[in-house]
Amino acid sequence: MKEVKIKSFIITVVIGVLIWTSPIPDGVAVEAWHLFAIFVATILGIILKAAPMGTMCMIAVALTAGFQLLAPGDPGKSIALSLRGFGDKVIWLIGISFFIARGFIKTGLGTRIAYIFIRAFGRSTLGLAYGLGLADLVLAPAIPSNTARGGGIIYPIMKSMALNFGSDATKPETHKKLGSFLTLNSYYMNLIASSMFLTGTASNPMCQKFAADMGVNITWMSWAAAGFVPGLIAFALTPFVLYRIFPPELKKTADAPKLAAQKLREMGRLTKSEILMLITFFILLVLWITGDLFSMDATTTAFIGLTVLLLTSVLTWDDVKSEKGAWDTIVWFAVLVMMASSLNELGFIGWFSDLIKAQLGGIHWHYAYPLIIIVYFFSHYLFASATAHVAAMYAALLGVGISLGVPPMLLALMLGFMGSIYGALTHYGHGPAPVFFGSGYVELKSWWIYGLTIGILLLVIYLVIGTAWMSVIGYF
Repeated sequence: MKEVKIKSFIITVVIGVLIWTSPIPDGVAVEAWHLFAIFVATILGIILKAAPMGTMCMIAVALTAGFQLLAPGDPGKSIALSLRGFGDKVIWLIGISFFIARGFIKTGLGTRIAYIFIRAFGRSTLGLAYGLGLADLVLAPAIPSNTARGGGIIYPIMKSMALNFGSDATKPETHKKLGSFLTLNSYYMNLIASSMFLTGTASNPMCQKFAADMGVNITWMSWAAAGFVPGLIAFALTPFVLYRIFPPELKKTADAPKLAAQKLREMGRLTKSEILMLITFFILLVLWITGDLFSMDATTTAFIGLTVLLLTSVLTWDDVKSEKGAWDTIVWFAVLVMMASSLNELGFIGWFSDLIKAQLGGIHWHYAYPLIIIVYFFSHYLFASATAHVAAMYAALLGVGISLGVPPMLLALMLGFMGSIYGALTHYGHGPAPVFFGSGYVELKSWWIYGLTIGILLLVIYLVIGTAWMSVIGYF
């Protein structure tokens, strides 16, 4: 019972029961409405942290199968359909990518790449910020856990650099010397990198799955092509803007390249494992980029990469078994995807889209499109999990937009990008946020003020430049 917060759990149950027992709207099947009640209760439980995400999702599976919502009158088929999310290729893309990320951390290749960029760009504080960001950007395609990427690779190096220049998290008077600026910037750059690739963060493939359920086919390359220009512009502007509105006291960090060079000397020459990891990384990138030519999807490519790492002993099966974060993610992602997809199949998303469309009175898609994006972006203040937010609102808003005439590919990708950059708003907005905020370099008030400022900057860049760019490349 230690993991269950009784009050939050009771609230979750009460809300679920109230929805379950309320009058069912016209046009909605009984099974769809009851599944919606379970879905809302699950998301609410995750937001309130009533119990671990895995626990909430297992309860959802038990209720869905127990009440035979997906196959009335057929218990065997009902449980099979309740568990079908575990057979979805998107779920395994996420899980396997976690294992591949373990290879970067285990071999030290990720750390080496970060120090190489610091050695090249770290002569000034702004250059150091860009160097850390570039390291994150290079690693993003193959490390979909932005928590592992930001918290496991970038954050320790960032903190080490801050300490070496006299910015100590335990001494508040030194925070603004360097640590505060680097903390916020590294977090924002992590979110930008996450938005640029289908495999940049774990919730992106979930968006791909929901879009596919509505007939919108997003590939690894189509996501990367759409995110390339707005992502690079955001990447270029964010450190510069933050440097102006939240300037560090220390402007020059001439010793940073020397410190990075020293760390690289201590690491020595590339090890055999690092070389094999690097080769695997390039194989993954090539296959993800050219996958459409060979009819090879991103999940198949991920399986190939993992197989190479296992056969070459860069990773062992014990490494795979011990990657608790991956297995945990597979479990709750599979259940959330199952429920969201089933709501669409049972007609609930279509009904909801038509309801909103009627309320909006036939608004032109040129106005509906930015309105949907802005609502989705700022509603993230209500969510402590990017994944829960995507599960709760992505499919519904995509359905609403498509029903109003918004070009499907445009809306599907833009909502996908928002799934990363809206994390800028709060200190709980995305996986790496607690790690960076927990450093103690940035007080809560500053985090929210600058998060809103940079969040609006990113929203404008993606909404204006990103939309224009997708028009140029023929996505609508």
